[in-house]
Amino acid sequence: MRSRLVFVSGGSATKISSPLRCQGTGVGRGTRLRALIPGGVATWLASLAVLILVSFGGCASLPPGSSYPKVQSLALPSPETTRFGRQFADAARANGGKSGYRIINVGVDGFLMRLEMINTAERTLDLQYYIFRGDESGHLLADALVRAAERGVRVRVLVDDGETVPGDEQVLALSGHAGIEVRVFNPWKYRGHNTVVRGAEFLLRRSRLDYRMHNKLFVVDDAMALVGGRNIGDQYFQIDPDSQFADDDVFTGGPIIQELSAKFDDYWNSSLAIPAEALPHRGLPGPGLWPHRAGKAARAQKVATAGFNYAEKLATDEPLAGILAGRVSLVWADAQVVCDSPDKKKVVKGASVGSLIYEPVANAVKQVRSELLIVTPYFIPSRDEMRLVEGRRQQGARVRVLTNSLESTPDLSAHAGYMHYRHSLLQEGVEFHEVRSLPGNARGTGQSARLSRYGNYSLHAKLFVLDREKLFVGSMNFDRRSRRLNTEIGLIIDNAVLSEQVAARFEAMAQDENSYAVELRRDGSRKSSRLVWRTYEAGSPVEYYSEPARSRWQKLEVEFLSLLPLDPEL
Repeated sequence: MRSRLVFVSGGSATKISSPLRCQGTGVGRGTRLRALIPGGVATWLASLAVLILVSFGGCASLPPGSSYPKVQSLALPSPETTRFGRQFADAARANGGKSGYRIINVGVDGFLMRLEMINTAERTLDLQYYIFRGDESGHLLADALVRAAERGVRVRVLVDDGETVPGDEQVLALSGHAGIEVRVFNPWKYRGHNTVVRGAEFLLRRSRLDYRMHNKLFVVDDAMALVGGRNIGDQYFQIDPDSQFADDDVFTGGPIIQELSAKFDDYWNSSLAIPAEALPHRGLPGPGLWPHRAGKAARAQKVATAGFNYAEKLATDEPLAGILAGRVSLVWADAQVVCDSPDKKKVVKGASVGSLIYEPVANAVKQVRSELLIVTPYFIPSRDEMRLVEGRRQQGARVRVLTNSLESTPDLSAHAGYMHYRHSLLQEGVEFHEVRSLPGNARGTGQSARLSRYGNYSLHAKLFVLDREKLFVGSMNFDRRSRRLNTEIGLIIDNAVLSEQVAARFEAMAQDENSYAVELRRDGSRKSSRLVWRTYEAGSPVEYYSEPARSRWQKLEVEFLSLLPLDPEL
């Protein structure tokens, strides 16, 4: 369970959290400063005073390293000069200029796809991620990036700095390779993991450090890409018994890649993208010395626990090889890239011209007439988002939401915010399905039945299905943070086949064996209604009249957090 402290100052609340939670660490939704106060209060206050006076000295509006010289660079200008650039260009012409798409919803396939895309690259690799963990999958992908650079591929890696844990800073060492550039978006000045120091810097520079790059984008040779909600890490590839985050990527090839590459370039060349060399990171290994702390045996053990024949899949180069060889078909469709500008805060205030992801997504939702499916790990709507959902109900559309339950949520403060809106939206006829941490069956979970039995399952996908004719897939949660404090990217794809595929997974996860159906029931003779959580356990229907939780303490903590004015930070 992630511990959390809240500082209330000037009528606002600043959330400070530690990486301690029952399902692992890191949720990838915005800055969640991990600062669990160690020792006594007096010791902490004394340390904080010293840090304020000595370490930082003042409030900086620009990130450290802003003055460091950097060279602007752009995506590959002629993707058709590569083998698969030509292949996708030819296929696009044969399909009316559309791009090809395939949904990747199995976690381990998300990892294998990335690994094979790196191995396939001929000219360029561009990676943009909110989280790049230094765990087993992170090591394997980093090693593959080094090998790609050694064969002449230009590698650009852009990572955010909001959710780093010990070991993640090793990605900066990749910048020591001549063919690899690493940049950090809006970095902290302090590069360590002392929670007191990190907490002090956040309090001093909250207006800057609360602004995070939440995008997930992976582009190869300006010819094929992955867009979606997955970060880099064992949790996100669903191979970690301690924590699994169910998510989706969409693989795409065709002309839309050039639009995605242009978005990457905007971020890469922005003033907030700081070269890794400009930041102090002493004691890190050099390129080619990326440490395998656990070694191959430990990686094999983790994958064996996950219930996948990992080595066999690697040997066949699947799932990418099937797509490139034509054995696995793509769905060719029109789509729209939706993305926030890297200076989103200025755009929102009207001080700068740029794009915002919310407006085109909201416009697409407004066109819904029969059914809206929302998949989001965090549901904390703003006022106009509430009106957006309520408007669909008033138009007669069925609205269904798949989100995390209290027992499955990786962020208690987010669930505390969600609790404020659940009752009123149920009254409007919105249907809520809350994913269980222990699914009753593995269908639709994206992982093996063996791994599901550990009971550490969470939802991390961000999807909208619109009348089963269009869908949105990307990095944007249905919460205040994605709307105001994070930058996001995604695709709105105009295709019924893909929409039905995502809807089928929604139905699998919304079944009573895998989630709680939340309902309003009249409380006896009283006029008020109460919440009921309906599910299916051990082959029999079960109803809970108190919110299911991992422990009484978890329930008390979320009830306390629900009393605090945290919603704007969620």
